[in-house]
Amino acid sequence: MAKQVFGTSHVPLSPAVRAGDFVFISGQTPVGPGGENVGGTIEQQTRQVLDNVKAALALAGCELSDVVKTTCWLEDARDFPGFNKVYATYFASEPPARTTAESRLMADIKVEIEAIAYKPLAG
Repeated sequence: MAKQVFGTSHVPLSPAVRAGDFVFISGQTPVGPGGENVGGTIEQQTRQVLDNVKAALALAGCELSDVVKTTCWLEDARDFPGFNKVYATYFASEPPARTTAESRLMADIKVEIEAIAYKPLAG
């Protein structure tokens, strides 16, 4: 099966790509519905990022419960407790495998998250 691309972006990436039974979600940032970066606390930005991950998953017919792995980047490791508190509400049971690292991000944001989901194709 060839890959399937879902969604569009103003930068050269696809929000979601299916390859067989796996769906890869590009790194999501705290961009609100109007295309603006959402400022505020790590908790506010993490909520927006995870809402964006959820929306990108939906493009490919997936849900947060289908996520098997996330990679998360925090601009400041001291934000980890606040990030983790919000993250836990989105993955309350059977959370995916996760890597979290401190990194300088590409924009003035506090967090970015990418995800891999597993959802077998019907048939």
